[in-house]
Amino acid sequence: MSNFLRIAVVALLLGGCSLVDSRSLPYDAWRLGFSAPNYMEVWIETADVVDVQGQVYRRAMSGNSAIQTPPNNSGDPKGWPERPGWGKGKYVTGADLPKKIYVRWQSLVEPQTYQVAIDIPESTRELMRKKEKVFCAFDGKWITDYREALVVGLAPGGIAKVWVLGPCLPPIEVTRVKAEIDPRGPYEGQSGGEYDTLSDISKAYVKKFGVPYGSW
Repeated sequence: MSNFLRIAVVALLLGGCSLVDSRSLPYDAWRLGFSAPNYMEVWIETADVVDVQGQVYRRAMSGNSAIQTPPNNSGDPKGWPERPGWGKGKYVTGADLPKKIYVRWQSLVEPQTYQVAIDIPESTRELMRKKEKVFCAFDGKWITDYREALVVGLAPGGIAKVWVLGPCLPPIEVTRVKAEIDPRGPYEGQSGGEYDTLSDISKAYVKKFGVPYGSW
C-alpha cells in the first residue's frame, strides 16, 4: 500500500465511521467507472476503494479509461458531456458503499502522474440508497432504479470529477477535486520515468490544438 493511501486510510479510521453508514446497500454491488475527455488519454495505475466499514479494496480498477478518439481531429475534448456515460470499470464486489476513492493515474498527453484521495460525502451514499421510479427508454417501461454507479472523469492538470448515476437515472455531479502530482513519476518510480504510449491519433490532436486546460 502506498504511503499516500496509508495516510488516507489511517485518517479515515481515526475519524470513525458513522452508524448511519453501516446499513447494507440495497443491491448486490456498486460499480466504479472512469472516463477521460476526447484524445486526453489516461492510464489508471490503480483505483483503490475504502468503504464505509473501513475495508480497503485495492485495485478496484486499473488500466485504460473510457475515451473517444474520433478521426481527423473531429472530436472536442473541452469540458465534460452533459450526460456522462458509465465509463470503463467494474463492480466492486463485496464492498459496502464508498467512503473514499484513491486514484493514481498517468495523464499521457502531458505526460504527468497524479494521485488523489476523493472523499465521497454521505449525501452521495443517500442517493445510491434511494430507489426511484423512472421511465427507461431502453425497454420502454417504468422501472424502479438505483443510482448504483460512480463515474470518475480524469483530465489533464489533475482534474477529477465524480458523478453518480443509474442504468436509467440521469447523472448527478458529486464533487470536483484537483489531484497532486506524484513526484515519483509513473509506476511509483519503477519505470525509469517512462510513460505508457500515447496513441498516434491523440498525439496528432495535441500537436495541432494543444491541451485545453481550464475547460474541465
